[in-house]
Amino acid sequence: MRVRTAQNRDDPMNSGAARSRPARITKYTHSCVRLERDGTVLVIDPGIWSEPSALYDADAVLVTHEHGDHIDVLRLAGLGAPVYAPADARITGLDVTGVKSGESFTAAGFAVTAVGTRHAPVFQDQPDCTNHGYIIEDRLYHPGDALFVPDQPIETLLVPLHASWLKTAEAISFLRAVRPERAFGIHEAQINSRGLQAANNWLTDQGMHRYRYLVPGESSDL
Repeated sequence: MRVRTAQNRDDPMNSGAARSRPARITKYTHSCVRLERDGTVLVIDPGIWSEPSALYDADAVLVTHEHGDHIDVLRLAGLGAPVYAPADARITGLDVTGVKSGESFTAAGFAVTAVGTRHAPVFQDQPDCTNHGYIIEDRLYHPGDALFVPDQPIETLLVPLHASWLKTAEAISFLRAVRPERAFGIHEAQINSRGLQAANNWLTDQGMHRYRYLVPGESSDL
């Protein structure tokens, strides 16, 4: 993996006016989402389970960490768009722009800040990896595989629903701790329809922050 340095947030594309413009989010399978604004496209976590169409005309890609359900290296290698990932991520076969926690930069015209440091623990002493969540335009937060609570207001939270490292009670607590204006569920590709319905019901009933599940391919204005 060849790592470049991310662009500083002082770029003029990061003005307050840019952050106020509306955007549209489209959910894809598992942890992948696509953000569109003024003809530009930013994709987050296009993994091996997400649809190839998520990357159509993508101008930039954010990757939270190195696991295959969040990054499809072969697909991204042929994309030709810049890929941003944690500077310490172990990614081979792909040139990426490495970012560190706390770093702010511009990707596809969107203002981005990386937050958090480590993947949530799975089991006892099993090794983890670097994981960065991304706050987009100071409004939308994609946490990757972690439950890091940022120290700022969040308008739209993408909340993980199911994982080997996650309990439903933890997802609810995370949603309540972040206190977003709205939340959408992600990270659900390994759960069957009955389990998905149960998780959505719990987050809707107990999350208390306008939770909604977007089925893959469904969009919402931000």
